[in-house]
Amino acid sequence: MLLGFCTRLELNNRQKTLAAQHAGVARHAYNWGLAICKQAVESKQKLPTAIDLHKRLVAEVKKENPWYYQVSKCAPQQALRNLEQAFKRWRSGLGKFPRFKRKGVRDSFYLEGSIRISGDRIKVPILGWLRCAELLPTATPKNVVISLRAGHWYVSFKYEAPAPQVEKTGEVVGVDLGINRLATCSDGEVFENPKPYYKARKRLARLQRRLSRKQKGSANRKKAVAQLAKAHKRVADIRQDNLHKLTTYLAKKYRVVVIEDLQVKNLLKNHKLAGALSDCGFYEFRRQLEYKARLYGCQVVVADRFYPSSQLCSRCGHRQKMPLQERMFCCPCCGLELDRDLNAALNLLRWYRTTSSSGGSDACGDPSGGVVGVNSAASHGSLKQEESSDAGQSSALFSVA
Repeated sequence: MLLGFCTRLELNNRQKTLAAQHAGVARHAYNWGLAICKQAVESKQKLPTAIDLHKRLVAEVKKENPWYYQVSKCAPQQALRNLEQAFKRWRSGLGKFPRFKRKGVRDSFYLEGSIRISGDRIKVPILGWLRCAELLPTATPKNVVISLRAGHWYVSFKYEAPAPQVEKTGEVVGVDLGINRLATCSDGEVFENPKPYYKARKRLARLQRRLSRKQKGSANRKKAVAQLAKAHKRVADIRQDNLHKLTTYLAKKYRVVVIEDLQVKNLLKNHKLAGALSDCGFYEFRRQLEYKARLYGCQVVVADRFYPSSQLCSRCGHRQKMPLQERMFCCPCCGLELDRDLNAALNLLRWYRTTSSSGGSDACGDPSGGVVGVNSAASHGSLKQEESSDAGQSSALFSVA
């Protein structure tokens, strides 16, 4: 099984300079290629491929910029490949038109060749041996991506590893997601939402005001930018850590996890709740749960998008309106009084058992042990892991807290 690993690097001044040079060359090659492709699009000509752009880069750009030869050739080559993938995503409607990269914003570069790992150190071309913040897996990766985030450099790579064997203690569980409580399970277990952005919003606003008062181009402005980036990184790290712990727990313990099909993009249109919803990370929860389901032999079943799990009584099935301010479900037919999140989780569990027993879906028939959606005629199989084309995303291929 192909897994991903990401950790922080502890670089000396020479290595930081080399890393910045590699990121600068990759950014320059990307922007140069984007300018050529943009001209081709405006003149309605055929877009050049990554190979065509690299040939022109060697013939035209490298001769005029000798600092290209001070870094590995892999950095500009992969940058042009990433540009080609960005245009493919734009043409297929999966992404926006590529934009020019700016210095200090998602700086990253790609290296391949002779890569070795020894304890908490990794050896890469040009930069040599790099010390990491933790022990590395015993593997020999073929390539790595080194990226800059909030003043720290990170290395990420993929490696082959056997699938872990875990003993399941639970069978089927329904999971309802919420704002105050991040997840409520049908067996009564509750996972609180740390709300990292809500707790840090005053500090972030104060740091943003300090940044706005600094003169552009000054040293104090650079310090303010670094402080603000560090504060945002802390918020993101707290959210990621909590989601990783929750999704790992569910994938390891249960054989089947039933969740609802939330349309996060539509939910964010409610501007009164958009900030709180973004702080929960619903999309990231489902993404992590789906790929960890393959890893730990779990199965994720996605309920019908229009299934009213919050409006149905989990005992008698009576349906009623449930405004968001009402936190208790009180059924007028059978007299059930239950927390609305727990009631919704029980309804998801009831929906799964009813659907699977009726034979109307293949909820248990996915041999890949991945994701099964029964809100349409065709169910989709297990979701593949993230691709490493984007440096910012490749660092989170697989992480278990």
